[in-house]
Amino acid sequence: MARRPKRLRLVTWNINSIRLRLARLADLAVSLEPDVICLQETKVADEEFPLREVRATGYRHIAFRGEKGYNGVAVLSKIPLSVVPDTPDWCGKGESRHLTVDLDIPGAPVRLHNFYVPAGGDIPDPESNPKFRHKLDFVAEATHWFANGAGGSPRQIIAGDLNIAPLPDDVWSHRQLLDVVSHTPVETEALGRWQATAGGWVDAMRHFIPPPEKLFTWWSYRNRDWRLSDRGRRLDHIWVTPDMIGTLKSGEVLKDARDWPLASDHVPVCVEMLV
Repeated sequence: MARRPKRLRLVTWNINSIRLRLARLADLAVSLEPDVICLQETKVADEEFPLREVRATGYRHIAFRGEKGYNGVAVLSKIPLSVVPDTPDWCGKGESRHLTVDLDIPGAPVRLHNFYVPAGGDIPDPESNPKFRHKLDFVAEATHWFANGAGGSPRQIIAGDLNIAPLPDDVWSHRQLLDVVSHTPVETEALGRWQATAGGWVDAMRHFIPPPEKLFTWWSYRNRDWRLSDRGRRLDHIWVTPDMIGTLKSGEVLKDARDWPLASDHVPVCVEMLV
């Protein structure tokens, strides 16, 4: 008997402090009913992760890697998972920016990578800005790692805050942001090289919402009326390996989450697939 495909609703969201926004996590669970949630910037040490409260939102299978006050990634799942232990210490900094799990899809496991790429500071110059150099080095190391098949195969997903808006239509003004960190040519070209690994990762959201339609997932806290100005960028991404393109069914950006009380400056991105 042929295996029946399983519905998988996958969300990535930079929550910008999981303890501060536990109520918003519950809102997300109700709004999109995801099976798996990838969180970035949890900003909590592992021993202080709010495990009981997160489980109360309906996610029994939880993996996390964090540090006090900074960075941090977590995967919350209704599907059994196992942590892949041998992921790199990117740039040798010991930061909590990458978590890999195998989702227990009967007969066809899926490997999920949750990434939080460094933001890169404000000055797009690797010589004068160590944060920008770190960002470029991180992306280069990830590219090399996947290009050499270390990510695992087949059926892989990359989800997370990659902190780069790669396409002209991923920012409110391509011309005005060419020298702004997150959309500089050196960053977008580097992300393109990463996306070209593993046979060419498929940008799941742009599969459903192709250019020239604008698509944003982040709006700065500095914009008092973010909806009116709409000066957004698409920093949050979900990619799948080419063997999974036929599984993609829909994509959605939960833009209204930017208006939630105590909102993150990022909003959840959801892709539904049949795996």
